[in-house]
Amino acid sequence: MASDSDFTIGIEEEYLLVDRDSLALAEAPAELMDACKSELKDQVSPEFLNCQIEIGTKVCKNVAEARDDLKRLRSCVSENAAKFNLAPIAASCHPFSDWRDQHHTDKERYNDLSHDLAGVVRRMLICGMHIHVGIASPDRRIDIINQLSYFLPHTLALSCSSPYWQGRDTGLDSYRLTVFDNLPRTGLPPRMESFSEFERSVDVLIQLGVIEDSSKIWWDLRPSSKFPTIESRICDVQPRLEHTLTLAALTQAITRMLHRLATRNQRWRIYDAFLVAENRWRAQRYGIREGLIDFGRSEIVPTAELFEEILDLIEEDAQFFESVKEVEGARDILRLGTSSTRQRRTYEEAVQAGDDHEHALQAVVRHLIEEFHADL
Repeated sequence: MASDSDFTIGIEEEYLLVDRDSLALAEAPAELMDACKSELKDQVSPEFLNCQIEIGTKVCKNVAEARDDLKRLRSCVSENAAKFNLAPIAASCHPFSDWRDQHHTDKERYNDLSHDLAGVVRRMLICGMHIHVGIASPDRRIDIINQLSYFLPHTLALSCSSPYWQGRDTGLDSYRLTVFDNLPRTGLPPRMESFSEFERSVDVLIQLGVIEDSSKIWWDLRPSSKFPTIESRICDVQPRLEHTLTLAALTQAITRMLHRLATRNQRWRIYDAFLVAENRWRAQRYGIREGLIDFGRSEIVPTAELFEEILDLIEEDAQFFESVKEVEGARDILRLGTSSTRQRRTYEEAVQAGDDHEHALQAVVRHLIEEFHADL
């Protein structure tokens, strides 16, 4: 049976701050963080790099609640940033700024990270979004994680927002993951039989002094170290608020669908991580453009077709959460393209209008600023 705390959601987003004139990355003044904290309290915090800022919603029953809170959070960051001639963008990589020019936040946690992870973490000029879904039972969290991992490439494909890195088109739709995967304890979660098995594995590393707690486990999907939730960390951050809500609604509804199967003594087939990782790579490389592998059918299937099947699977769950509109927003992304597609389109339009490479990339940043504010 599901408890009252099951299937609640929370969303965390990381933003980059850019100078409104140069459109390059800019460090957040202490006064900016103070102003945001005075209004948002612990719902806002600095991130690893000084040019980043992180927000987190309250615990929400559904995406309607999340929309109101996320709009408030985004608006607060934007309004306070404007006072310093800055603007937030919600893209997983900045189109042209160089990681070598950035400095990490002077905070004990981040100082320790810089020391422990050395050159790997210094390249972490990336932003993601995390979606928490409440599951009261620890063992049920593990069971859901084992099954939900199959769908991680699907949500990644919809979310791609990082085609550019240091002024170059990488050819990937989510370059962010190539940077993040250089950290230890990342990637798809291993299959586990119980929460106690997860705890035993983590305790080995804690007792060795390798990590201090499970917050240093950075899998694509993990039991949260702070809350009774599963935490999906696979997605690129979204320039548009409504697309964030679509990804959150999909994750919430798929989680409930898997729980429904369990109540009927059924479950989603668990495929080897080796196979799921191939879909993860396809999503990272192509986004929604080239399809994903349907392992049951043993063929590569267009992404739009796969999502029509997923929407049918979770129809009952979307109705339960009154999130049908948000879930069906996946069709909007499939029609208009992911952020990576839209960024490349903006670049090409700027070049065709006569801009050189540098100014075309600046046009991409202006586009990202506009998209951030479009739904506020």
